[in-house]
Amino acid sequence: MRRRSRIRTAGAAGAVLTLALVAGCEGLDSDGTSPSAGGAEAPAAGQAVSPLRNPDGTEPGLGPVSADSDRAEARRLIESLKTKGRGPKTGYDRDEFGYAWMDTADGVPLARNGCDTRNDLLRRDGQEVRFRSGSNCVVIAMTLHDPYTGTTIEWRKQKASEVQIDHVVPLSYSWQLGSSRWPESKRRQLANDPLNLIPVEGRANSAKSDSGPATWLPPSKGIRCAYAVRFAQVAVKYELAVTAPDRQAMLRQCGG
Repeated sequence: MRRRSRIRTAGAAGAVLTLALVAGCEGLDSDGTSPSAGGAEAPAAGQAVSPLRNPDGTEPGLGPVSADSDRAEARRLIESLKTKGRGPKTGYDRDEFGYAWMDTADGVPLARNGCDTRNDLLRRDGQEVRFRSGSNCVVIAMTLHDPYTGTTIEWRKQKASEVQIDHVVPLSYSWQLGSSRWPESKRRQLANDPLNLIPVEGRANSAKSDSGPATWLPPSKGIRCAYAVRFAQVAVKYELAVTAPDRQAMLRQCGG
């Protein structure tokens, strides 16, 4: 069993920070790290937002889709997806989507805010977020409520791989379904769009690899319809087809 990190908070927080990238002084704790902002910027456990209420991906987490009306809405979204066969992976390379976690992918939320995409996502979804001394960008410790496994991870940067950022629609999957013909600017958007990105347990992300929903779903069954919705939202936004087995698997998760 993997040993998880434990965050030890030393001392009381100084002045409460906003998470916006603004000039001015930062309050520091006695351990030399910056405290996270409170209130809406650090929602309590269990307050992850349903993907149906978070169409641009800027709100935290991946909340369940459980109400009958919401599941019906989810099925309509999934049914709207076009299907095609998964093509060859020939020519795929991660660099075709820009370097990892670039802040300069125009056309997506959070771009060009002075903080790289990975740290943006850790800050979005983490609780009790702590920053590197002198920074309001670089996350060094947090609590993550992982939607994929239903577990809580006490994370710190020294064991960075314990939390990984999942591309809900994997980049190589998109390549095989048509992004190989996109301009690089659009591929950069897909790779850095918060709609397509969720911080999750590293082992779960590794197990998923580049699978579609027909061959991999989150271990936590209660989140599977929400995962299908998010996969469909990304496909719709980027006009990507999915495979027929993937669409059927997504419908089944939402009662179709």
